[in-house]
Amino acid sequence: METQDQQAAREADAAGGVMFSLIGAAHALEGRLEEGFATVGLSAAKYSVLALLADAGEPLALSDLAARTSCVRSNMTQLVDRLEADGLVRRVDDPADRRVVRAALTPLGEERQAEGAKQMAKVQKGFAASLTEVDRIALGDLVARLK
Repeated sequence: METQDQQAAREADAAGGVMFSLIGAAHALEGRLEEGFATVGLSAAKYSVLALLADAGEPLALSDLAARTSCVRSNMTQLVDRLEADGLVRRVDDPADRRVVRAALTPLGEERQAEGAKQMAKVQKGFAASLTEVDRIALGDLVARLK
């Protein structure tokens, strides 16, 4: 007969296996997104900034973009540098505060964001098709408990 310590160890091992399976599934989904974004010349990080700018409908301060993406400001500056080099955004001055620099979508940035959104929808559709309604509910419950 199994002792309480042995049972606890077995359950911990099983939970660890599930945890690593969940992490692996998240990496697989992230990989599918990255592959889709790569077909339109984007990364997930670039797409997230373009999507935020498109949703805002106006230029956003780099500090605001950093906060919305949970990114440190210096990394956001580098990411906007790359987006600007790609012709997807341009920096504009803030009319209310000359110390603030904002990022604005260019026409090419708008096109690339729309193409990226199509790739995102394609991955989401594939993911949704792989789950039954019961699976979606169970997964949603699990993720909610893990937060």
